[in-house]
Amino acid sequence: MEESIKVINTANAGHYNWGNLCDGWHLVQRDELSIIKEKMPPGASEARHYHQKSRQFFYILTGRATMEVQDKKYFLFPSDGIEIPPLVPHKIRNESEEEMNFIVVSQPESHKDRVIVEK
Repeated sequence: MEESIKVINTANAGHYNWGNLCDGWHLVQRDELSIIKEKMPPGASEARHYHQKSRQFFYILTGRATMEVQDKKYFLFPSDGIEIPPLVPHKIRNESEEEMNFIVVSQPESHKDRVIVEK
């Protein structure tokens, strides 16, 4: 059976809110692959966590990100990306004064195997 092809964007993708005033849009939402566009306002962050099976790639579109991976900080700018293997604690933050937009690719999808390490 042939899959239907469609153009996906933030106007027609599934939307959800997370953390403190952050937005996410499921551009691809399958068990084997997830691609999400996320918007993070200034000062926002997520809880430190890891994924049991999911490998993730974060790609910054606009703004600046501070990514804590284990005990090291990485500073990411537009067109920078970082790959996070399974079982590695991480946390993304927007320490800047401007909105940050980024893409998160997870394989397999990450929502079912997220383990919070710290809030």
